[in-house]
Amino acid sequence: MSLQENALKKLSGKTALITGGTSGIGLATAQLFQQEGALVAVTGRNPEGIAQARAILGEDALVIACDMGKLAAIDTLMEQMKERWGRIDVLFLNAGIGHSGTLTQVSEANFDEQISVNLKGTFFALQKALPLMNAGASVIVTTSIGNRFGTPSSSVYSASKAALRSLVQTAALELIVKGIRVNAISPGPIDTPMFNRVGMPEDILQQRKMMIREKSPSKRFGTSAEVAKLALFLASEDSSYIVGAEVVVDGGMSIQRPIGS
Repeated sequence: MSLQENALKKLSGKTALITGGTSGIGLATAQLFQQEGALVAVTGRNPEGIAQARAILGEDALVIACDMGKLAAIDTLMEQMKERWGRIDVLFLNAGIGHSGTLTQVSEANFDEQISVNLKGTFFALQKALPLMNAGASVIVTTSIGNRFGTPSSSVYSASKAALRSLVQTAALELIVKGIRVNAISPGPIDTPMFNRVGMPEDILQQRKMMIREKSPSKRFGTSAEVAKLALFLASEDSSYIVGAEVVVDGGMSIQRPIGS
């Protein structure tokens, strides 16, 4: 590839860290970032997912086993980033988990795990990444359309994502004075492995998927590749004047209103 061709890439010469990057949205984004010239690091917890990401992303990528709910693991992650590239130009905080359960079914351990990974991990990963970030850097946080309306059996997950929406707005104001932009992606129903790991019985899960397709104005689930394109936009200079935004990608799910309302 010529120097001219490489210069035309949206993330040429940039370094990107994607948490929760070994499957689904994170992995699709890592692949797209690589295609656009970025040096990419991804994190994950599942050994099979980590092995798959290494095979897909190749030797130039940094694939790290990291539990984003543990501060010591985040410290180690940032040390690895510092040692490898010395900086982070794009930080995509995408790691998250969700467990299905009604208010009466949620245990303390279940509650703590979701809040620890989704909220605590995101907060401290951002905090600990800041020494490696300079003016012009971009932070992207994955929230969810579930953060704005009630969904039975997802109270803890939705609450953690609502907290992230608030965090993005505050962090955006604090960090824009340093030239660092913070924005959020709010996915709706996306066909990812995480959607299949919410803990529902298989028959109920399939019923829910059918219901979502029927309810969706687009009559389908979104794809990880579609979300990755939005992440690329927010990571690049194309979005240089977008600060503190939460961009929804949900096929119209969150704007529709019940008939007669």
